[in-house]
Amino acid sequence: MNSTLSTAADTSEIRTVAVVGLGYVGLPTAAMFAKAGFFVTGVDIDSRVVDAVNRGEVLIFEPGLPEAVHEQLKSGRLSASRNAPIADAYVIAVPTPFRHDGMHTPDIGYIESAVRGIASVLAKGTLIILESTSPVGTTRHIINVLRSVRPDLNLPQNQSEGDIDFAYSPERVIPGKTMQELVSNDRVIGGVTPRAGKRARDLYKSFVRGECHVTDDKTAEMVKLAENTFRDVNIALANEFSILCDRFGIDVREMIELANQHPRVSILQPGAGVGGHCISVDPWFLVSGAPDLARLIRTARETNDYKPLYVYHLVEEAVEKKPNARVACLGLSYKPDIDDFRESPALDIALRLNARWPGRVVAVDPYGSVLPERDHRGGALTIVDYDAALEHSDVIVSLVPHSEFRKLPKPEHKVVIDAVGLWRNKK
Repeated sequence: MNSTLSTAADTSEIRTVAVVGLGYVGLPTAAMFAKAGFFVTGVDIDSRVVDAVNRGEVLIFEPGLPEAVHEQLKSGRLSASRNAPIADAYVIAVPTPFRHDGMHTPDIGYIESAVRGIASVLAKGTLIILESTSPVGTTRHIINVLRSVRPDLNLPQNQSEGDIDFAYSPERVIPGKTMQELVSNDRVIGGVTPRAGKRARDLYKSFVRGECHVTDDKTAEMVKLAENTFRDVNIALANEFSILCDRFGIDVREMIELANQHPRVSILQPGAGVGGHCISVDPWFLVSGAPDLARLIRTARETNDYKPLYVYHLVEEAVEKKPNARVACLGLSYKPDIDDFRESPALDIALRLNARWPGRVVAVDPYGSVLPERDHRGGALTIVDYDAALEHSDVIVSLVPHSEFRKLPKPEHKVVIDAVGLWRNKK
């Protein structure tokens, strides 16, 4: 082994870390590495995000994050930049959406751009960790991307060590609890080579209190996809039960409550669909990679993607029975109590209703003021407070069970379509 690399492979030699992508995962991760004592530069192509971080401001809602960013900026261990610095380790945490091409093809363009963005400043002994949820094989793909722009580097191939170490380690956090779960949750770390796995494990152990399980990169990529697919399939079952129970005139939540009395049954709760950056996206990576094999996974995805349309049709039926009826949608984010609208079924339902009956639809969401910043379609909606919505509307549709909505009494003298069980057992 090269003596320079042998020294660099010692995690004690990692002093500087660059986190590429300052979103819901990247910025908290950057703050954690800084708190652990590393000098961290957060890198993002959005100058608005970079400027906000350098001012000590956080543009996303995440309890504990503003305090952590402010503290680490004050310590001098955290800063942000649009340009990649020279660093001992790079953590890539950029989005991995799918293309809306009818095939849900994974789009790893952001990852490829991130790799090209750091290519010119890489030196022998650098550690690169991919955190973005990715199709199986992506970590090895970025080695080839780097090989095309830095042919001077000896990169790992066929389990042989190289000038740069590569690993894959996906996040396992839930928005709203990211700061706690980054520390407490177990972590899976997949090294392209054994040395890369060890270096990445030792780096994360600087702040992770959960177990760090080391494997190879492809297994780690599959683990992340399997975790979210497991949840998606189980949610699809609950959503399909809700549709069946509607057909049979049964309260689905009472049925699930009784079925879950069985010692080996644990059915989840149905909702308006499935959204967010993980569960509604990641299973498609497996379907795209093996369309002939991932039959159950595809069906579950299609079931969950159908549920927002089913809720829309329930509202449509209610409005048709009451001509000129006005509609209020409660909730727009993809889950309760967060300002994240990515792939939100509630937002899609509200937009679809608004397009069908313009001027007759309003929406209520505690984070509605930031919606236009999060989603360019948000400006099409009229967002009001609950009292105005109640006064304005004839049909009330609950789409997201935000905590403040749970305190509300069930509306009287209104048609109520409760897609999330907001007013179950409430008069």
